[in-house]
Amino acid sequence: MTAVAIIPARFGSTRLPGKALLRDTGKYLVQHVYESVRACDALERVIVATDDDRIAEAVRSFAGQVCLTRPDHPSGTDRVGEAVASLGLADDDIVINVQGDEPELTPDMPTAVIAALAAHVSDCSIATVAAPFDDDGPTEGPGSPLDPNRVKVVVDRTGCALYFSRSLIPYPRDTAGRVDQPSRWLLHMGIYGFSAGTLRAITQRNDKRTNSRANAESLEQLRWLEAGYRIAVSIMDHRFVGIDSAADYAAFVERLAMKCET
Repeated sequence: MTAVAIIPARFGSTRLPGKALLRDTGKYLVQHVYESVRACDALERVIVATDDDRIAEAVRSFAGQVCLTRPDHPSGTDRVGEAVASLGLADDDIVINVQGDEPELTPDMPTAVIAALAAHVSDCSIATVAAPFDDDGPTEGPGSPLDPNRVKVVVDRTGCALYFSRSLIPYPRDTAGRVDQPSRWLLHMGIYGFSAGTLRAITQRNDKRTNSRANAESLEQLRWLEAGYRIAVSIMDHRFVGIDSAADYAAFVERLAMKCET
């Protein structure tokens, strides 16, 4: 069985255009992601899938592998699907989808996704990761479980996802919607694993723009749940957040500088 990672990275991000090419740290943002994923021993190949020559040139500059894709994909998963189509993977091979704006992902996370797929081989062909919110973190506002940019997930007793939402789920009726202990909620982190056969199936579906739940939340994984796919969730101790805004990127640069100082 082969496991490959594809990093979709488009130039035209709505909130922070061109973020893959930001390099206040001395490295491109997409380079941080690539190098973290490349350090995972469980992966045979890592490829950046992009619609932009500037990103492709940047990836080649640090000796990364790149695949140019169409610019009209409705989601990163569809971009990954196009890149994978040329690799000749068997249906039970594994594809890891890592977003190009997640520079603090650690190499053990792809391994955790692969392990979750193996543990649920009989009932799940999609897997992802989550971690409890930090009890020392904010209880309201940005970065808290109340933040709609921090996606929450609820899992069942077997470790599979029941639902994902930008809203506070489950809703704490006992505190009237207030967050008193952030670790009661699970932060979903944007890394997915698929069997190659499942990836082909979901990218060929014709409901990408018509699924009301997925469109309302702007979360493509809800489309997969509604279609009947089960998603295994690996719960980890550490967490990361993606870079969605200039403020997110500035905070990442600051954290990296502090880490280098120590």
